[in-house]
Amino acid sequence: MKRAKKQLFHDFIARKGLKSTRQRDTILDFFLSSELHMSIEDLYLKLRSKHPGIGYATVYRTLKLFAEAGIANEIQFGDGQTRYEHVNEGEHHDHLVCTHCGAITEFENETIEKLQSEVADSHGFLIKTHKLELYGLCAKCRK
Repeated sequence: MKRAKKQLFHDFIARKGLKSTRQRDTILDFFLSSELHMSIEDLYLKLRSKHPGIGYATVYRTLKLFAEAGIANEIQFGDGQTRYEHVNEGEHHDHLVCTHCGAITEFENETIEKLQSEVADSHGFLIKTHKLELYGLCAKCRK
């Protein structure tokens, strides 16, 4: 899967007439090896210690390219930060977002998916895509 996403990205930048650079590849490898919902700043700070030559603007532009290429989703959780997560074809998940500590938990629930389809059908509506985000306190913050 990781190799396919790397190839997808390299094909995308070639079609756009952009160069494949070591910095982009470093950012891509780090992004693909993480399961976190990372903001530009999160990713930049994590990379900076091992790769001080990679600047914030490079991380910003590269994450935008990932989204354009279809290997990352840009998501907003109402806190003013854009976060990026992997795109996994054919998979769908929703999010629990802690409003205290910012923790984000992915979950899947067939009952919720079925109910959404039933509601849409009852209104003659065809769902193309959707997202469900539940906001509250995680188990740690509730203690």
